[in-house]
Order: sequence, then C-alpha cells, then structure tokens
Amino acid sequence: MLTQERYRAILEILEERDAATVTELAALVGTSESSIRRDLTVLDRDGKLRKVYGGATAIARTEGAIEDEVNVREVHMSEEKNIIGEYASGLINNDDFIYIDSGTTTARLIDHIVQTKATFVTNGIIHAQKLLSKGLNAYMIGGRIKPVTASIVGSEGVRSLLKYNFTKAFIGANGIDIKAGFTTQDSEEAMMKEKAIEKSFAVFVLADHSKFRKVYPVTFAELKKCCIITDKLPYGGFNDKTVIREVKT
Repeated sequence: MLTQERYRAILEILEERDAATVTELAALVGTSESSIRRDLTVLDRDGKLRKVYGGATAIARTEGAIEDEVNVREVHMSEEKNIIGEYASGLINNDDFIYIDSGTTTARLIDHIVQTKATFVTNGIIHAQKLLSKGLNAYMIGGRIKPVTASIVGSEGVRSLLKYNFTKAFIGANGIDIKAGFTTQDSEEAMMKEKAIEKSFAVFVLADHSKFRKVYPVTFAELKKCCIITDKLPYGGFNDKTVIREVKT
C-alpha cells in the first residue's frame, strides 16, 4: 500500500471510530506498527489527527448551526442517555433548588427522579410536563419558545433566570472540546446555559460520548466550570483539569 493510501485509510478509520490504537490501525490497514507510528507523526504534524500515547484520535469536528428536531435527537444514543440520567438523578437531595436545562439527556434525568422535596426550575417545555406528571415542585422559565428544541430562550428567559440562585444545575451540550469548551448551535440557547451556570453552586453537564471533540458555533462555558457526566471517556483521555464522572453500566 502506498503512503498516501495508508494516510487516507487511517483518517477514514478515525472518522468512523473517533479513536484507535497503533495495533488496531496496523491490523486494519494491513501494515506494520512501525509504519503506522511514522504515519501518525506525519498526520499529527499536518493537523489531520491528534497523536496520543499508544494511538491517535480524530481532531475536533466543527459542526454547523442546523439542529435536529427533538424527536430525532431523542432516539440517538438512547441507552447512553438513560444511563447518564439515572446516575445524575442520584445527585439530587431533598433540600436542593435545581435548574434543569432543556435537552434530551437532561429530560432522561427527570424520568429517574424518585419522590423528593427538591424544587426544580426548567426552560424545557417537555421537562416541565414531565416534572408536572411526577407531582414535583416545579417552576418554568418564561420567554420566547424555540420550537426545534421545545425550550424557552431569549433575553426575557435570561431575565427570568437572574432572580434565582441554584444549588445544582444540570446542563445539556451539543459539543465538548478542550479548546472550545462546551458549545451549542444557537446564541440564545448559549445565553440561557451561561446564565444558569453563573447562578448555580454546582454544575453538571450531561453528555454522551458522541459529544466529545465536536465544536458548534457558540461556546457557553469553559470546561473547568462544570463537571461532565458521561457514559464513556474519549480514547486517549481528555483534560486532567476537567472533572469527569464516567458512568459504568
């Protein structure tokens, strides 16, 4: 196999799998591990991938601003979201005053909440319905309705948030990247998330592993601002200064 063909094969594997070891790449490409190591060095230098100990990872992908409908996102990584939501529900105490951000993973959190005296505030329409059906003490943020995410956003929503002081916040994110931080598609969504984080004592970002190394148009927080709860860490680690709780099944 020619060098350029190996390069293309390596990048295609990482595009599909996000990460791979030298041994895995050598077996899949059909060449020696020493050749793969040299290839990874060149591709890392050219900014095509990120070389890590024992292998390589795909570089962060910059995504567009078009958002999928809620019903589409709901079925993506469904099992992983359920695991994350169940774990996060165990962090809720009776004396908590909690903000729950809109999003399909944060909605799974509500599914697992047992009887509690905690009070909840949300900007998610679906989330408010779920809280109501469980008979929980809940409030909903007022403001402009964003149909694609079934959430409340905009300046009026931000003003509603500013009067609250939360013990905990559970936030959703579209992308997580070391340099870009936590990102989302929409500036109004980002503003709501940013203010909720500022008004909370402890903040947990609920995100499945597919969100890592993706960058969306608007950053709403640095990684150090929040604890990430995920189902699986990205290959090669992430950031030693970031608090991550990996939920085991």
